[in-house]
Amino acid sequence: MGPIPSNIRKKARKIKLLLLDVDGVLTDGGIVFGSGGEELKRFNVHDGHGIKLWIEAGHGLGLVTSRSSIAVRHRARELGIRMVYQKVANKLDTYRKIKKKTGLTDAEIAYIGDDIVDLPVLIRVGLAIAVKDAASDLRDKVHYRTREEGGQGAVREVIEIILHAQGRWQSLIKGYLT
Repeated sequence: MGPIPSNIRKKARKIKLLLLDVDGVLTDGGIVFGSGGEELKRFNVHDGHGIKLWIEAGHGLGLVTSRSSIAVRHRARELGIRMVYQKVANKLDTYRKIKKKTGLTDAEIAYIGDDIVDLPVLIRVGLAIAVKDAASDLRDKVHYRTREEGGQGAVREVIEIILHAQGRWQSLIKGYLT
């Protein structure tokens, strides 16, 4: 990971909750249907381990997705993600509910998105992030674009940036270095 721009580092220090879109952020955006009609998704293990470290750091993490999938529910359970909102018609309404439930301010929340349905939330959060391969309409509306594409480690990249900015990364990985 290269140097973190000072404006991103400043915003990242305040983050307590990370919200993610799923398709195109936590996955590569592809949707595969099995022969029985079940929806299959491919998740990145680096993103998954980053999420576990994020939660271990005591931070909150939530998924906000327009679609509904058993695979998402299963992956969330596996990673210890308790805040899962599926089949969301209006992400801004859900964002407002999350803020009310958590008592957090916009400045304490980061959001990673990939398409225009994410814009209403992205323009409000303290740290707005688009994945590398996000829709072009997001590019000038976010604070940071990842080097990695959605489903290819973009979530892990963001988690590392925030935890480095907060001075937490080294203590979290210390156990792996001994």
